[in-house]
Amino acid sequence: MTGGAVNLSFFQVLAAYVFVAFVLFVVKVRGIKREREIMISSIRMTLQLILTGYVLLYIFKRPDPLMTVGIIVLMEIFAVHTVFKKFKGRISDSLKKVIAISLIAGTLLCLLYFLFVVVRISPWYNPQYFIPIAGMFIGNSMTGISLGVNSLTEGMTAKRYIVEEALILGATPEAAARDIVNKTFDAAILPTINSMVGMGIVFLPGMMTGQILSGTIPTTAIAYQIAIMLGILGAVSLSVITMLQLGYKTFFNKESQLL
Repeated sequence: MTGGAVNLSFFQVLAAYVFVAFVLFVVKVRGIKREREIMISSIRMTLQLILTGYVLLYIFKRPDPLMTVGIIVLMEIFAVHTVFKKFKGRISDSLKKVIAISLIAGTLLCLLYFLFVVVRISPWYNPQYFIPIAGMFIGNSMTGISLGVNSLTEGMTAKRYIVEEALILGATPEAAARDIVNKTFDAAILPTINSMVGMGIVFLPGMMTGQILSGTIPTTAIAYQIAIMLGILGAVSLSVITMLQLGYKTFFNKESQLL
């Protein structure tokens, strides 16, 4: 036991892979061609987490402001790159710029407010708080932005004739695209809202579960979980609405004509 948590040996962790074997058995029997993806994702997840564990161990023992900032920058770059990769060839360069600005600005503003006003960490670059909370904010915002970009591009394509009709009748681009933007925002933040609805009753969040397992009293774990979920909601909402407010304009030219 370490601080209330049971230390897992190599063989205990290895025993957990029986669940992967079970999934492989099911897809094999059902004739579902997913064996390769399941194997690769399991191995990749294992290697990534082991590497991350050792990197965090090193960083936590030697806290340094430049290293903390550098890791946050890398996380932001990776998140933006992941969104670009997902929509490769489907979005314009101007929309790419909007995505990068929205994701970085939305997550950083919420992260700084959360760490310096809500949690009040000291020193300001404390990696034990900065890195994991940044990961949750950036990861969830990346998912929200991806959902938003997908819904926005599909909406502007499927409802092109409606937007064009509105423009012909004298509507501004903002008014013509308002319904698409509103529905896109709703679709992008819905997963976050749904997870908040079921939290504590249907399931216990991973962070809260981890804190309880490590020996933190449940009330403290719950306080952190509530604050972080509200922070995530803020980061996702700010990133997505910024992307939408700037992004819909990339579908119009300077003469307010649909491209």
